[in-house]
Amino acid sequence: MVAELQPEPKVSINDRFGRAADEATVKRAVAALEANGMTVLRAADTAEAKRIVLGLIPDGAQVYHGASRTLDDTGLTAAIEGSQRYEPIRPKISTMDRRTQGDQIRRLMSAPDVMLGSVHAVTETGSLITASMGGSQLGPYVSGAGRVILVVGTQKIVSDLEEGLRRVNEYAFPLEDARAQLAYGIHSAVNKVLIINREVTPGRITVVLVDEVLGF
Repeated sequence: MVAELQPEPKVSINDRFGRAADEATVKRAVAALEANGMTVLRAADTAEAKRIVLGLIPDGAQVYHGASRTLDDTGLTAAIEGSQRYEPIRPKISTMDRRTQGDQIRRLMSAPDVMLGSVHAVTETGSLITASMGGSQLGPYVSGAGRVILVVGTQKIVSDLEEGLRRVNEYAFPLEDARAQLAYGIHSAVNKVLIINREVTPGRITVVLVDEVLGF
């Protein structure tokens, strides 16, 4: 979806999807994700999440990340873009000419060594749901990136896919839409929805679950 930026919008929504999950719910989700081929790491707070993620990225790796409130709030956006250890893709493409270098930009975004991001819902049955207006992060999530690291607050855990899609449409989208209007003067949209039920490549997807309300 559209970049998650300040200031906070004033939207009236049911906050049921904005409360951190209890430990039993988290444990069910962790077990299901691991059974579906994904690695899960737990972080007590944003500071620990940041340490975990930075420790997972090899020196010199090309790293692409979407615009994300989650990554901003953990300090990961600034850490990646300001680090000399990695090759951050987002700052690089911001200096490129989309008219004359569009193909190069597309290739850089599509197949990074490491894709860093988040999702909008995690089911207790071990699926990940991500919605997007443009979709630039979805290809790398599916297969383009060599490795995918997803930072997720436990408030995003839902019972199943049906509830996950409700969370996208009833909770995450109104917040994103309000932010898009404030930041860009345009509406967001749930144009593309990705559901990952299982990862077939061992070690490719790591989910860092943070025991805090984090992002949308």
